[in-house]
Amino acid sequence: MGKNWNFVLMVTIREKSVVKMKQSAKGETHARTVVNVRSLESVIDEPLERGGTDQGLTPTETLMASLIGCTNVITQRIAEHMGVKVGSMDINLSCQFNRLGVQLKEEIDRPFDDIILDIDMATDATAEQMETIKADLKKYCPIAKVIRGNGATITENWTILPL
Repeated sequence: MGKNWNFVLMVTIREKSVVKMKQSAKGETHARTVVNVRSLESVIDEPLERGGTDQGLTPTETLMASLIGCTNVITQRIAEHMGVKVGSMDINLSCQFNRLGVQLKEEIDRPFDDIILDIDMATDATAEQMETIKADLKKYCPIAKVIRGNGATITENWTILPL
């Protein structure tokens, strides 16, 4: 009789810590850029009043949208890592944008000085867990780190709702 071999193979997939990012783009007009990343295409555009086709976010709106997206992703990852449930998360951003630079009138070191994120999150996190989530978000969100590194402030106003 043949032997019955039962093997359990445990494979751990380790994510790379540093990866090379690649994007390509075509400037279709003075206002419209089509960006390709992986198998995705995204349009960055200007509104009609600035000669665009209004078919995408402006470059500066894209930056702020990236901050919102990063805030969502990193917060959710932190919560999951801690075993905390998140039911919903709504993020609203407001800021002052000094446009003198994009108007070619004056060089501006910090076009965005104060950015406010109003974050409503339904969760089962305790007050202590929320403090850890907030602190870790400041440590790990790469978009926020770049913006803060330029000297801008990001204020997060959290409203925690029961799950």
